[in-house]
Amino acid sequence: MATTSASPDAYQRMGIRVQKIINSQSAQKAKAALIFRLPDEPVAEWEQLLEEIDENDNVTLAYRDDGGVQIFWVVPKED
Repeated sequence: MATTSASPDAYQRMGIRVQKIINSQSAQKAKAALIFRLPDEPVAEWEQLLEEIDENDNVTLAYRDDGGVQIFWVVPKED
């Protein structure tokens, strides 16, 4: 029976999808990625994911008017 509540793996699927965007060659080159929540992704889990991304050092989130979130990061120089 299908339910409308988020299944435990919905968060994982969202994380994997966002990770692929961030790990793409163009995003790695620009040290930036633009992500959007898909219509079937729960808002609470999306916000949790953004909070977890934002907790990383050297990462900045910029919320756009169109609902997208721009992620910027810097790679610290090795000593």
